[in-house]
Amino acid sequence: MGDCDLSDTNRINWKIGGAQGSGVDSSARIFSRACALAGLWVYGTREYYSNIKGLHSYFEVRLSPTPVNCKVDGVTFLASFDAETLIRHAETVENSGAIIYNNTVLQTPIEKVDTINMEVRQRVIRRLESGGFTPDVAGIIKEAEGRGIHIYPVQYDDIIGQTAKKLGETQLSRLNKIINVLAASFSGALLGLDRSYMFKAIEQTFASKQKIIQMNVEGAAIAYDFTENNFKEKLPYSIVPIKNSERIYISGNEAVALGKLVGGCRVQTYYPITPASDESEFLEAHEYFNVSGGKGSILVVQTEDEIAAITMATGAALTGARAGTSTSGPGFSLMVEGMGWAGINEVPVVITLYSRGGPSTGMPTRTEQGDLKFALNASHGEFPRIVICSGDVKECFYDAIRAFNYAERYQLPVIHIVDKGLANCNVTITPLDASAIPIERGKLITPDGQHQQPYKRFLFTEDGVSERAVLGMPGYRFWNTGDEHDEMGHINEEPDNRVRMMDKRMRKLETADKEIPVEEKIAIFSDQKSVDLTIVSWGSSKGAILEVMELLKKEGVAAEFLQIRTASPFPVEQVKKYLSRAKLIVDVEQNYSAQMAKVIAEKTGIMIENVIVKYNGRPISLNELYQAIKLVISAPRKNRRVVLTHGA
Repeated sequence: MGDCDLSDTNRINWKIGGAQGSGVDSSARIFSRACALAGLWVYGTREYYSNIKGLHSYFEVRLSPTPVNCKVDGVTFLASFDAETLIRHAETVENSGAIIYNNTVLQTPIEKVDTINMEVRQRVIRRLESGGFTPDVAGIIKEAEGRGIHIYPVQYDDIIGQTAKKLGETQLSRLNKIINVLAASFSGALLGLDRSYMFKAIEQTFASKQKIIQMNVEGAAIAYDFTENNFKEKLPYSIVPIKNSERIYISGNEAVALGKLVGGCRVQTYYPITPASDESEFLEAHEYFNVSGGKGSILVVQTEDEIAAITMATGAALTGARAGTSTSGPGFSLMVEGMGWAGINEVPVVITLYSRGGPSTGMPTRTEQGDLKFALNASHGEFPRIVICSGDVKECFYDAIRAFNYAERYQLPVIHIVDKGLANCNVTITPLDASAIPIERGKLITPDGQHQQPYKRFLFTEDGVSERAVLGMPGYRFWNTGDEHDEMGHINEEPDNRVRMMDKRMRKLETADKEIPVEEKIAIFSDQKSVDLTIVSWGSSKGAILEVMELLKKEGVAAEFLQIRTASPFPVEQVKKYLSRAKLIVDVEQNYSAQMAKVIAEKTGIMIENVIVKYNGRPISLNELYQAIKLVISAPRKNRRVVLTHGA
């Protein structure tokens, strides 16, 4: 795969960058939403440093007239309002692409931009000097012009001044934040996107904040006028509205949150941590909502730490509420003891684990799939847990509902893994079906139910699941303790009781494995009878794999994709069935050690010899995965392990 096809209408890879806190996210969301309103499919990825304000962040938006599932390398259109964005990303713009820049930064020396790592600054300076260009932003622009890139200098301050004058605002500083909307609007105008879509996107983004809407719409209108009056050159690519069916624009975090609301979660606890906090903040902003038959609400509590978050959620679950908590790797580490208490007491609690770069604090804002084996084994001692791995935004929504059903049906903790790349992607999808998955509360005793006295909360059963009463229910007295216990909950360390109770708890996984439908445990993507290549993966790698398969198909390579969706209980027989007949197996993961391949070997005895891994914190791109798979196909014995490295 080479450069993007810049003559293709509606196939554009747009990127915007700026200092963290300068409104880059808002700009990208507005631009993406405007394009979605025009009927395009959108896939956006967000990259940012782990600081509140100042360091560089950027947002890539891939546009297409057909569904897209992943990011691609190369930029068609770069929008910038600072020097650092040009220094970092101008070289990624495809030949004949376009760059918008703020001409007030033209003379900025690269060595003076101290928010850029010294190694990166020196690399860029060497590149420019070897090409005969000055080591400043002007040199970056000259280099880009030499590659045939369309250059559009803009005076952002002038546009802000014109907007202020039109609004009667005397303090320009109050309007500085519209710079991000101006960048989106210049982009839209140059790409031929009708301004009405931009205006509507601004209105939707800022909802009921009428003053902010007015300010940004005025700025956008002036930016459109400026572009149309000053830049007459037509680009070789454009955005043309197309008719489309109903769609929604949503992030992975939002999809999980909505799934929890639909799934009946009514208590959410959390301690702030990236990237999990976005989900809880979304729930806080929607604490009251409409449900069939009336109004609903959710209690969202920010606790003092992650230990309190898991124990508070467990306490809420004991009262009968559907309760969950969200965290990332370091927070999950702190939750392990509390999760063990929930395990021994058979409490249905859900933990959404947003996987990011580790160990320790690691890379808090970068993606990785390094927590799989930890999620499967985190505890001292043994207790059953179900582990679900979502692969796309729709699965995030539906799996969030299933997580609560599983938790209550089998009375155990459920861990829902969503990697950061999936959590922070923004995509257009067809509408979600809130009625697709009915709520199942398992063996929950109703207040008027009949029971045998004395009530045995942990009654030995063939399926490992006992009837569950909630705290305070008249006539149902039981005990909870972190120690081993008998059927009523009293501490009991007798050897026979210990064996029976351990067997009972662990039998839950056998029951779940029999009852959970195959399609909820694995997904098979294949439309060909004879298969040359079997790709195995899990999580957000799904999108790039599906698109690579389409490219391979055009070249006559028949590939199938085995997606692992439930890592516990592990679908042993189903995985064996597909992998035992495979000619060439390639495992694709975003961690160092190919953890799912190791789990497959442990559970099935099948050793996957070819792995493609990525662990630099950036999502897998279509281009690099395609190249890596072609490399493996060409010489599988030579390329046992391929490491992907793309990403800024």
